[in-house]
Amino acid sequence: MDKEITRLIDKYNDLEGCRKDIERTAQLLISSYQNSGKLLLCGNGGSAADCDHIVGELMKGFALKRPVTSSFREKLAADFPEDGEFMADHLQEALPAISLASHAALSTAFNNDVSPDMVFAQQVYGYGEEHDVVLGISTSGNSRNVVNAMKVAKAMGLTTVGLTGESGGKMKDLCDVTIRVPWQETLDIQERHLPIYHALCILLEKEFFGS
Repeated sequence: MDKEITRLIDKYNDLEGCRKDIERTAQLLISSYQNSGKLLLCGNGGSAADCDHIVGELMKGFALKRPVTSSFREKLAADFPEDGEFMADHLQEALPAISLASHAALSTAFNNDVSPDMVFAQQVYGYGEEHDVVLGISTSGNSRNVVNAMKVAKAMGLTTVGLTGESGGKMKDLCDVTIRVPWQETLDIQERHLPIYHALCILLEKEFFGS
């Protein structure tokens, strides 16, 4: 763990003050996945794109190869002799993650019929299970739909992590951990969010799939 976080901060010295919160986030995510939890992510605009990006790194190989287990390979080959080997060769182990910003039909229906401020909260309520982590990304820390998702997560006993800018906004008092990058402008904040979550994804991949 320390190696990847140190590598991150060596490249982005301004994140030194975030080290402990990044380490704590890594520990929470490792614990969640060790206990068959999953990661739920929410954010708006560029932060929604970040949610999708994170899911892409966790649900398939990122820096390492992630072949399926030999037992599952054998099961596929036995059940489907004609293409079991092909399927096994083209499947990868995954760390379960869901971007709550990616469900267009649900989101637009809920925004129109119920409340845009509760669209992520509804999904947390529907998907959330014991040992899950909810990661809210908001440069201000005040996005109402993200804040409400954190509130519902807290009420359900889920672990909450915020990725924000310098002030942390309302999320800093709601989340179990808030990584507050030391910038105030949206674009500057987003430019630091990406290397942080890349480091966390690499760290998780090495933890669960490293040799």
